[in-house]
Amino acid sequence: MRYAQGGGLTPVEQRKREELRLEAVKRFEAGAGTGQIAAELRVTDRSVRRWRSAWRRGRTAALASAGPMAVEKLSPAQWQRLEVELKRGPLAHGFDDEQQGWTLKRVKLLIGRLFHVGYAVQGVWRLLKRHGWSCQVPLRRSLERSEEVIEVWKAKVWPQVKPPPHTWAPTSASRTRPGSR
Repeated sequence: MRYAQGGGLTPVEQRKREELRLEAVKRFEAGAGTGQIAAELRVTDRSVRRWRSAWRRGRTAALASAGPMAVEKLSPAQWQRLEVELKRGPLAHGFDDEQQGWTLKRVKLLIGRLFHVGYAVQGVWRLLKRHGWSCQVPLRRSLERSEEVIEVWKAKVWPQVKPPPHTWAPTSASRTRPGSR
């Protein structure tokens, strides 16, 4: 089953979805039609047909929730340690280059080194996102950058290159003249 925005269901949403399927079972047993069940439960006909097929094969147990699709591989204590290590930075873990930032591949390697647990790169991204980490792109600036020269250029050169915009404003001539009625 696929869901929008690439995510699955939270445990609360899984329970609600299971309750919906179990409600459908009551209606199957009562002999209700697919279209009627779909309309009453506000789901698609296709879902009702799929549920009915599963129900016929395995009765109510076939529609019970299977639980979360993926269980997190790191314990809470391991996650806390990983956060501490991530805050230390990549240089502390032997990643030395001009970028000096964490990449998903580097975090994956770090998890493997620290905990001997394998993650796919996409799994590392989901793990970090689940724990409130976000993608950050470092601000790159030229070594030759001079803020003073930039300010002078903005104040003196830019106004000559791009003149101020012409604004629309009514002219002094009025469309309604006194006594023109």
